[in-house]
Amino acid sequence: MDLRPNSDEARDIAYHFHGYTNARAHEDQGPMIMDRGEGVYVFDTQGNRYIEGMSGLWSVAVGFHEERLIKAATQQMSKLPYYHNFAHRSHGPAIDLAEKLISLAPVSMSKVFFTNSGSEANDTILKMLWYRSNALGKPEKKKVISRIRGYHGVTIASASMTGLPYNHASFDLPIDGVLHTTCPHYWREGQDGESEEAFATRCADDLDAMIQAEGPDTIAAFIAEPVMGAGGVVVPPATYWEKIQAVLAKYDILLIADEVICGFGRTGNMFGCETFGISPDIMTMSKQITSSYFPFSAFMMTEEVYAPIADESGRIGVLGHGYTGGAHPVGAAVALENLKIIEERDLVTNAAERGAELQAGLRGFADHPLVGEARGVGLIGALEIIAPETHTDALKPGQLGLAMNKHFLKNGLISRNMLDAMAFCPPLIVTSDHVKDILSAVERSLEGFTAEMA
Repeated sequence: MDLRPNSDEARDIAYHFHGYTNARAHEDQGPMIMDRGEGVYVFDTQGNRYIEGMSGLWSVAVGFHEERLIKAATQQMSKLPYYHNFAHRSHGPAIDLAEKLISLAPVSMSKVFFTNSGSEANDTILKMLWYRSNALGKPEKKKVISRIRGYHGVTIASASMTGLPYNHASFDLPIDGVLHTTCPHYWREGQDGESEEAFATRCADDLDAMIQAEGPDTIAAFIAEPVMGAGGVVVPPATYWEKIQAVLAKYDILLIADEVICGFGRTGNMFGCETFGISPDIMTMSKQITSSYFPFSAFMMTEEVYAPIADESGRIGVLGHGYTGGAHPVGAAVALENLKIIEERDLVTNAAERGAELQAGLRGFADHPLVGEARGVGLIGALEIIAPETHTDALKPGQLGLAMNKHFLKNGLISRNMLDAMAFCPPLIVTSDHVKDILSAVERSLEGFTAEMA
């Protein structure tokens, strides 16, 4: 690493405070600085090429340096570089995108609300739930149930809904009224002799018991990802969603599907809700909506959710919520073009087909001594790294994942470890040859790590 006083690395250490980074370790380690991207590849400032096996942060659907998105942004910048949607104002890209999203919804939706990130969207949803409950004359119906290891963002409200310890520690989170039920990870949470379906039943029973203990009239909604992402790529067990939805219906509790990672093709369907038979009342969307070329997010809601909120804004005189950048015309224009590319190139089908190849390849490592579980669906997967018997007492959670990441980088592959689960989420444009290259890098990394630990 170049630590000369005026080097980019030294200036980054001196001035840049990073998210999801050990700040003190960064002062010693410094950054890997990326210089450019092309398709499924990114290149650092040292000229090294990597397959971006995480699509950045689960998000660059159409790959890096897509000229059509650059052109869409440039054209919108030159026409109307910014406008807002406060006080009855609007613009063409926001109207077109809202209509498009409603047309893509897996269930009948009524309205789209635009925000700037998945965190903001989920934060806003919680506010809207409180607003709606007050409108309905049910001020006690404010609690939200999430899941242990679920991920829903990092604002105060959305981080509370997130069910990961490092998003709560020292932040005084979660806030009151946010609860967490069982994580649906059969490999980790299933009991000896318990079938996958029996585990799903237990998850639903746990949710039912929590609702009864809290009081059904106090619970506004249940929020969950179709497939957990940052919690370790947790694919729900068979019959899970069917049973969870039955519990929610019994108590008239809204279902929020957080599609921030799963949406727009990742699971082999346009939305994860379609893959798992989920009928949500609210859907959160971000990341792949613009392939992260522009910060942008949204949520859709049914008429049943929208109507009381609209009525309350009429009673008060205004909906006292919105964002300067919400429905940004450049972001909306990029999102529209991004969705066109996904549809025209049939990238959802490509995700299903290349995803099948990726899943088969990952499962081919399941018997490796360093692999505890291979899991995933579509173009999202994970390998759970475990220690050989000779090392089990010496390692803390996450150490194996960090070490494996170094081997991946050495072999030209970028992944992300959630503790010791190595995630895979390549761009939707990935080819069979790219999948083979990813799997080859994984194989070489497992070999290298095995030799290192011998």
